Amino acid sequence: MPPMVIDLRRTDDFRDVVHRAVQALAEGRSVAFPTETDYVVASSARAATATERLRPLAAARTGEPLLTLALKSAEETLDWAPRISPVGRRLARRCWPGPVAMLVPDNHAESLVRRLPPATREALVGDGRLRLRVPGHPVLGDCMRMLAGPVMLAEPAGGDGPIVTAEEVGSLGGASLALVLDDGRARYAQPASTIELVGDDFRVVRPGIVSEETLRRLASVMVLFVCTGNTCRSPMAEAIFRHMVATRLGCGGDEIERRGVVVASAGLAAWAGGPASSGAVEAAAELGGDLRAHESQPLTEALVQQADVILTMTAAHRAAVVAQFPAAGGRVAMLSPDRRDVIDPIGGSLEAYRSCAAQIRAHLGARIDTLELPMPGGSPPSGSAPRDA
Repeated sequence: MPPMVIDLRRTDDFRDVVHRAVQALAEGRSVAFPTETDYVVASSARAATATERLRPLAAARTGEPLLTLALKSAEETLDWAPRISPVGRRLARRCWPGPVAMLVPDNHAESLVRRLPPATREALVGDGRLRLRVPGHPVLGDCMRMLAGPVMLAEPAGGDGPIVTAEEVGSLGGASLALVLDDGRARYAQPASTIELVGDDFRVVRPGIVSEETLRRLASVMVLFVCTGNTCRSPMAEAIFRHMVATRLGCGGDEIERRGVVVASAGLAAWAGGPASSGAVEAAAELGGDLRAHESQPLTEALVQQADVILTMTAAHRAAVVAQFPAAGGRVAMLSPDRRDVIDPIGGSLEAYRSCAAQIRAHLGARIDTLELPMPGGSPPSGSAPRDA
């Protein structure tokens, strides 16, 4: 019996489609879903019999697991790979949901993989590794959030690459499919990029839509400084820290991103596009920082999500950031290791700005060795949360 095909572009009740798909998955049946790159066939990982239906549909790849474990979000990664490296955590936080699959070591007794049926574990673990993915299409994400337990994916491939239409996946799956959700040709219609975590670095196993250059940038350590208006204290911290990192790495300030470090600043009550105050420009320049091109920006959820370490000028700033973005609490600390506020010099004399810049420079000197930045020889950064957060 052929599967039921539902055209998502013409449905009148999206919620009904999600409920149908969730019911099918909960019953141990298979459903074909669109993702941003291809069409996949999903089943509940709790249903041992579903594994046998997925096996013939999965593209076998040497040295990789046969099936992929789909996660609801990057936050779930530690449930399945408790020892994932810092670079893996950064890439998960910045790439997911999105067209990147990650091969991670299956090397921890507390991984939830141990709770799955043996047949499922065998299909999800290959050569001691799991392949994890958080697809970006909303219908699969909505279904996983409503389903108890994890979802495993078969990612079929044709002669020219991934399966990118509902017709193709339906013809492959045949009677093994309960539903095919049709959203037209996959948005990118290109392979997802597959990377493998290796120590504190990664390598591209199978190239895809996200380039290695982009992945390298996303794997960088990002340090974000926060004050109120992003015109005095946090810009000075950004500029002085950029100079310190460049000096340590033996490169120019405009080269540190290529060496694995991103530095930024923002304000809790900032307007976008404002210049740094003249006193901040001059005081930072005396310590090697360049603020002539600075443009203020407000603190946003996207910046907080990207940052590995968020350093605030005062205790009140830290409390405000954590209150607004509680999930980032473990990555937020005061710039001062001994939790002393950096006093705002706005409206003061040049000497006030110089005193503030010197205070910031001293705090940065105490902080820099705790951030596990890249080494001068080019070793990849491992990154860390602030130790006093």
